[in-house]
Parts: sequence; C-alpha cells; structure tokens
Amino acid sequence: MATLEAPRNGLRKTTEWVYERLGLRSLTYHVPSYANAIPYLLGGITLFGIVILIATGIYLTQFYHPDPADAHASVFYIVNEATLGDFVRSVHFWTANIVMITLLLHLLRVVINGAYRAPREVTWAIGVGLLVVMLGFFFTGTVLKWDQEAFEALGHNEGIGTILGSLGVWFTSEFSRSTSLLARVYAAHTSILPAILTLLVFGHLYLIRFHGIAPRPGDEEAELSQRLQAAEQGETIAQVSHFNVHIRKIVAYGLLLTALAAVLSIFRAASLGPAPTPGIEVTKPAWLFIWIYPFENWLGLKSLLWIPTILVGALLLAPLLDRFRVNSLRRQWVVLGIAVAALAVMVALGIYAAIITPAEHLVD
Repeated sequence: MATLEAPRNGLRKTTEWVYERLGLRSLTYHVPSYANAIPYLLGGITLFGIVILIATGIYLTQFYHPDPADAHASVFYIVNEATLGDFVRSVHFWTANIVMITLLLHLLRVVINGAYRAPREVTWAIGVGLLVVMLGFFFTGTVLKWDQEAFEALGHNEGIGTILGSLGVWFTSEFSRSTSLLARVYAAHTSILPAILTLLVFGHLYLIRFHGIAPRPGDEEAELSQRLQAAEQGETIAQVSHFNVHIRKIVAYGLLLTALAAVLSIFRAASLGPAPTPGIEVTKPAWLFIWIYPFENWLGLKSLLWIPTILVGALLLAPLLDRFRVNSLRRQWVVLGIAVAALAVMVALGIYAAIITPAEHLVD
C-alpha cells in the first residue's frame, strides 16, 4: 500500500508546488454554475483558438517572404515543400474561420444577456475593440497569401485610405517609398495587431474578473453577488461552481475546436489562387465581409468605410441606446429582435452578393 501512496503523495506535492509558485489558487474563485454552459464558454474558446492561431502563425512566418515579387511563391513553397506546411497553413485558415464564428456567437450571447449594460460598459467597449482587431487579422491574413483575391483586397484597402486623405495615408503606398504596402500589412498582421490584441485581452479579462460574470436575464445582480460571497466564505451554495472548472471546460472545447480544424484541413486544405494579375477585378470578399459587397455596387468604394463605421459605432453606443435598465428577459426580447433582424439583413445581403456577377470597382 505504501508503494502506491508514495507516487500519489509525490504528485500532490508537485501540484502544490506548481499552484504555490504560479499563483494558480487564484483560479479557484467561485463563479455561477451557468458559466460552465457552452454559451458562457464561447469567449474562452475564442481565446484558446487565438493561441492556436499564434502557434501556427509563428511556424508560417518562418517561410513567408512579404515582398510582392516573392510573396505568392513563398506561400506556394509552404503548401508544396515546407514540412507540414500545407497542413499547418490549413489549420491556421480553418481555426481563423471557426474563431470568428465563436467570437460572433459570443457577441450575440452578450447581447442576449444584456451584459453590455452598467457597470460593464467598458468591458463591452473593449470587446467591440477585440472584434475590430480580429476582423483586421482576418483581412490582413487574406492579403498575405498574395493571390488574385488578396491583390484586389489590398486594392480596396488602398482605395479606402485614399478616401480618408491624410488620415488614411498609412493604408496607401504613399506612406513609404522604402517598403511595400504588402510588407506593412505583414507587419500589421504579425506585430501591430498582436500588440493591440494583447492589451485588449488583458483589459477584457481584468474587467470580467472585477465585475464578475453577468447575471442571466431575469436574475438579480445583487442576489448573484450574495451567493458568490457566501460561497467564498465556505458555505455550500447551490448553483455555484469554481473558475478552474470553467477553465477545464474551455480547454476541453478548445481542443475539440483544434481537432475540428485539423480534420477540415485534411479533407479540404486552404485554397491558394493564382498569382495576382493587375488590371482586372474578378473576386469577391471573404464571407465575413461579403455582406458589404452590394453596398459597394450601389454606393461605391466609400461604403466600405462608412457601413462598418456605422455598425461599430452602433455597437459601442448600445449601452446608451438601450434604455431597459431592468434585467428582464421580456424586455431583452426587444434588443434581441433588433439583433436578429440585423443578422437576417446581413445574411440576405451576403446571399445576394454570392450569386451576383463580380463588378469592377477599382479598375478604370
């Protein structure tokens, strides 16, 4: 029996040492048990996916050359010659798409909960900032593959920069004669956006820890706070769990996300179109942006600037526009109805954009 207990005691001591040195006991604070349901895990699953994107992205940077003359060839090398290059690139691609889905679902869950209201307005604003940054990653990642779709996307980027005048010069070739616009997009994807993302993630996590997980519609914040305080004092309280359980579930679902990306990568590798041909415009935006495409047909290139600006502005103003201060599910249906209607319009526009013939917006 002693020989069986010794390893257990050794493992226990090792665990205690790790917990003490790394301060992991701080993760054992109490959270509502509903925080362990999938809708409340989406933010953590998204963060797990971002870690996978960082890991695969670091590998891809070892082979990528951000020069317009060599970029497409370097991606071709990744796909066809680099060890596991095609698989890692595909995992990166599919994880990026899945992460954007979980992020949007997380946003919808926050709207359903009304978790953007006081005192969580700043948490919400940082979350909107994270959405913008992740869209920036998605766009710049599309550009870096430097095929026809990427070339046209960068052309639209430069066109918007021109519309902005001196405020948008960084997005154009006029900003620097010493390096290409593609190289600066690469710098944005691998250094500027990651730096901003890191700051926003830490701010977001800090505020979530400070304010706690928002109550469900119909629940009272004060009552939830009292239950959690009683649990912290050692009382056994129903419907209360631990944050380390929350973390374990995030990791489990995050591993499933990674496995899904790996399976998709095996059966359908990330595409790579032909090297870009200047003077033509034959592609459409990726699925995240395709709903804006009809506005470009109707209103011109400036719509690519103003439509997203209006949408982001509306999201930031949501805590001020929503006058329902009572955490009522019945009243929350009004906000949810607006959100669902907006999503329905975006989906309809996306379907319409997918079936119409590509139009020339940049080519004279």
